[in-house]
Amino acid sequence: MENLRGALLMTLAMLGFAIEDMFIKLMADALPPWQIIAVLGAGGATVFACLIVAKRQRLFSRAFLSGPVLLRNLGELVGTLGFVTAIALTPISQASAILQATPLAVTLGAALFLKESVGWRRWSAILVGFAGVLLVIRPGGEAFDPLSLFAVVGVVGLAVRDLSTRTIPRETSSFQLSFLAFLTLVPASLTMSLFSKTPAVMPTPELWFMIAGAVGMGVAAYYAIVAAMRVGEVSFVTPFRYSRLVFALVVGMVVFSERPDALMLTGAGIIVASGLYTVWRERKLSPAA
Repeated sequence: MENLRGALLMTLAMLGFAIEDMFIKLMADALPPWQIIAVLGAGGATVFACLIVAKRQRLFSRAFLSGPVLLRNLGELVGTLGFVTAIALTPISQASAILQATPLAVTLGAALFLKESVGWRRWSAILVGFAGVLLVIRPGGEAFDPLSLFAVVGVVGLAVRDLSTRTIPRETSSFQLSFLAFLTLVPASLTMSLFSKTPAVMPTPELWFMIAGAVGMGVAAYYAIVAAMRVGEVSFVTPFRYSRLVFALVVGMVVFSERPDALMLTGAGIIVASGLYTVWRERKLSPAA
């Protein structure tokens, strides 16, 4: 029963992220990407700052200057810049399909940099999954869009974030890490504005609604993920992360009239299948570990 609750919470979290992505893409027609990132960073930092104060935790600490925390913030920054730009400039279904390769990239990074044991079966799943990414992107083909590489940059950044999180002492709470990650986006996006040809735009009431929706959905989805991991077994709950792709496909087709072709859907299916196999394999080996 607890696992089912965890699975439901994870699925709801992925729905929340898909809706957040929808708001971001809708705003992209009126706001430059750097401004979207700036308002999301400021909004998210404000919400998590209030939560930290409510829990009587410290907003700033020397521990925040440690190498793992700084590396995590860098990964979050690169991941957010890459993925938000991909959502704004490419089909949301394509960007979300590429994002599903993040767990495979984390497994790859854990083997290369954290010296975790990865057998030949999971190595094979990683290679097959990245082949699925190539099917989605199609480099060298007529359908290749260089802007889709922003999603790949997002995957690399988010993988760095997740890997560095594993080495951060537990004294630094999840709320504090999230606050720092959102806060980092503000000066970074303002720096981006110096190189952008598009100036800031005063949001209309409709845009403010979208901004509030994106921030609200993002924070709510974060809460749901934390709750899901605490309620159910990680190995049981984690596969439900891939429901985000289903929601993204629905949003893309219904809201943005996207029509993913067979090759993109095949690539997305390969990515998800490889990720699910990796999770299953890790769960099978965990008792031995």
